[in-house]
Amino acid sequence: MTTAGTLALTKHHGLGNDFLVCLAPTPSDSAWRSELARHGCHRRRGIGADGMLFLAGGADHEWVMELYNADGSRAEMSGNGIRCFVQALAMELGVDHGTFPVLTDAGLRVVEVSATDDPNTVMASVSMGAAEPLGEPHGWHRLECDPMRPVSHVSMGNPHSIVAVDDVAAVDLGRLGALVPHVNLEIVAAGPEANGITMRVHERGAGITEACGTGAAAAASVAATWGLASPLQGEILVHMDGGDARVKVNGPELVLIGPSVFVGRVELPVRVPSEVTNA
Repeated sequence: MTTAGTLALTKHHGLGNDFLVCLAPTPSDSAWRSELARHGCHRRRGIGADGMLFLAGGADHEWVMELYNADGSRAEMSGNGIRCFVQALAMELGVDHGTFPVLTDAGLRVVEVSATDDPNTVMASVSMGAAEPLGEPHGWHRLECDPMRPVSHVSMGNPHSIVAVDDVAAVDLGRLGALVPHVNLEIVAAGPEANGITMRVHERGAGITEACGTGAAAAASVAATWGLASPLQGEILVHMDGGDARVKVNGPELVLIGPSVFVGRVELPVRVPSEVTNA
C-alpha cells in the first residue's frame, strides 16, 4: 500500500555538475531512493540532474549523505555533489558559512563553506582523502590505449581511470566511456598554465558531465606525479567543461575547492510505501 504526496527538493550545481538534494525524511529503502533518483534526474521526464543526494540517518554522525546517480545506481562520493549537499544544509540552517563533517559511503569528508558576493553561490573546500592506487579495471583493454600513453587507475573512494591525451576535444569520450561504464574515465591534457590541466570526464552512472570533483582531485594528483603540471603554491588548477576547480596537492590529503550554486526549489510527486519506515 502506498501514500501519494510531494517531496520538497532543492537543485544545485557545482560547475555544471547538477544535483537534486533531499533533506526531508524519506523511506530508507535503497530501492525506493534509487527509483526516485532515476525518475527525478531524467532530463526529459523528470526535473533533470546528474544525481540525487539524500540526508540519511546515522546514530554517530549528524550529517550522512547518500548519493544516487542519474541511472539509479548508488555511488560512494561526489566532490561536486557534497558541496551542493552542504550548501543545502547551510541554507536549511540559515547560515552562509561554517564547517560540516559529512559521512559518505567513501568515509568522512569535512566541508568548509564560505559566502560570496552572490547570495546563491558559496565557495567550499572539501577534504577528499588520498588518491589510492587501483588495479586495471575489468575490460580496460577495450580502449586500446597506446602503451606509451600515461594511464593511472586510482580510488577517491570511487574508481577513476585517468588517461593523458594531447587534446581533450579530439577524443570521442562518449564511445570510450561506454567501454568501461563501471569506472569514472578522465582524459587530461597539460595546461594551458604550467600549474593547470584540462580535463573531460565520463562518469559512472551519469555519462559525460560538465565537471567531476572526485575526478578533478584524482586527475590533479596523478598529473602532479606524472609531471604534467607543476603545483603553484601547492595547488593545481583543473579546467573542465563547466568551469575551474582548484586542488591542493601538497600532501597525501587532497583538498578540492570550488563553488556550489543554488538553482531553485521544486516539489516532486511521490508515492511512499506505507510499510517503509522513514529514515
